Amino acid sequence: MTEPLVSSSLLNNNLEDPDLIVLDASPKTEKPDFENIGIKGARHFDLKYEFSDTASELPNTLPSPKQFENSCRKLGINNSSKIVVYDNLGIYISPRVWWMFKVMGHQNIAVLNGGLPEWISQGYETVQQKENNIKPGDFESKFQPEMVKDYDFVLSNVISQASVLIDARSPGRFNGIAPEPREGLPSGNIPASLNLPYTEVLEQGKYKSKKALKAIFNKLDINEKPLVFSCGSGVTACIILLASEFVLMNDKSVYDGSWTEWAQIKNK
Repeated sequence: MTEPLVSSSLLNNNLEDPDLIVLDASPKTEKPDFENIGIKGARHFDLKYEFSDTASELPNTLPSPKQFENSCRKLGINNSSKIVVYDNLGIYISPRVWWMFKVMGHQNIAVLNGGLPEWISQGYETVQQKENNIKPGDFESKFQPEMVKDYDFVLSNVISQASVLIDARSPGRFNGIAPEPREGLPSGNIPASLNLPYTEVLEQGKYKSKKALKAIFNKLDINEKPLVFSCGSGVTACIILLASEFVLMNDKSVYDGSWTEWAQIKNK
């Protein structure tokens, strides 16, 4: 997969590729149309328990390279695998998975544009999901530390402003006038950060055109500075990071602790 985004038709035409692995990163949903169904042969990517550091107090924390490697091997993922990831919300969890593989040095990874809803709307086959016996893979993590930023980096950047921090949360949460979904966590923003709600780069569950995305990012004062993406817990940050990948050459990373970590530390 040479492009970070693939269409349903392209995926459908390549389902028989022996090197292809399709990952279903769907969260639990109350929508009955998407309950326990998926693309044939898809393997469940468990972000919450298998691919997060469960010892962390923060949600969705990036696991260690070794944990990521071991979990990928259990899914039968090889260094040679061509990976396509989707979720049942259209575009939501899948960009986070794309970013995680990039952080771990795997380049052959793409997101299914529009996810499962788009796949179904195009009339492609779905099956009842079931656990399959999977031959272990040989995946090896090659950690790219420059793609992940921590609290200390973001704190120093508030002063230096060497990088531009872009927050994917809603305007209400960013401006401190709407509550955070995490109980007890105040809303607000990191000083000197910019707000680009992740919903702005999407249209009907798919990414907007490159022309539209370019216009969106052109409104931000970023120039050629490195970009650091943030949100509530590191998931929707990856949606706008992937959107920027289509139109910007800037260096890109994610503040993995995001607002949850920042607000907890600042309000101690």
